[in-house]
Amino acid sequence: MAQHYEVTIVTVRPGTHPQALAVLQPRLTADPDLLACWYSEIGALNRILIIRKAGDAATALANRQALLTERSPFGAGEFIAEMSIDTYVSFDFIEPMQAGQFGPCYEVRSYVLKPDGLTPTTELWRKSVPGRKVLSPLLAAMTSLTGTVTRFMHVWPYPSLDERARLRGKAVAEGLWPPPGGPSHLASMQTDIYLPAPFSPMR
Repeated sequence: MAQHYEVTIVTVRPGTHPQALAVLQPRLTADPDLLACWYSEIGALNRILIIRKAGDAATALANRQALLTERSPFGAGEFIAEMSIDTYVSFDFIEPMQAGQFGPCYEVRSYVLKPDGLTPTTELWRKSVPGRKVLSPLLAAMTSLTGTVTRFMHVWPYPSLDERARLRGKAVAEGLWPPPGGPSHLASMQTDIYLPAPFSPMR
């Protein structure tokens, strides 16, 4: 069954992510829907990625409006340079995200699909993911319902960057990944490496 998630990306001023995380901690840890709070280490820097289980649409919109009208969003306004909040829906064959120790290195790959790319991408992943998951877990594969469409985000945890390189190389060598023909449906792609905040439920 497809799951809905709220994905918030907070871009903070350079060098301020430790202070921002300290301010965010009490606010986020009080949220029962919080799944992840990670900060970028490689790729687009100075970003804090927050993933929450999304409630019904009306409640989600009301919560967003309340957040955006706060004098200091999340209490961290002095550090924030930019912020985005979007709703994503997972592929229906991907298990729901849940708290646990998976990382500490999280590879977040973000694609923009061609206008006709969602359906073929979904079916290619449906066929190929079981074989790829033999090597290492896949935490998320989901597409945006708001903002720029169609974005496709997938998340892979690794114990280290060296292990990431080894497993990715093995997947390619054994023909397990990427899904055959998958790249032909992409308009753009980006890879970022995130590390978990000490209080993140997904570590």
